Amino acid sequence: MARIEFTDNLQKHIPCPPAEAPGDTVRAVLESIFEENAPLRSYLLDDQDRLRKHVNIFINGDMITDRIRLSDPVTDKDQVFVFQALSGG
Repeated sequence: MARIEFTDNLQKHIPCPPAEAPGDTVRAVLESIFEENAPLRSYLLDDQDRLRKHVNIFINGDMITDRIRLSDPVTDKDQVFVFQALSGG
């Protein structure tokens, strides 16, 4: 199973500890996480089920390319890192 981790600032809003999750795409991994943590979905995905603009996901340090379908492949050895961009002055 892939290892998925979330940035600390996201965890300030909603508990989302590191986890192991099955799935061969980013979407499948996230859906597995959402089964255990349904409120996290609205923090990461918009009402069209796409990745929110202020959220980025990296697989082994490389940013995913498909922010709409979340079809980037994931293997059991991959590390998926989710972070929420911050803005402000």
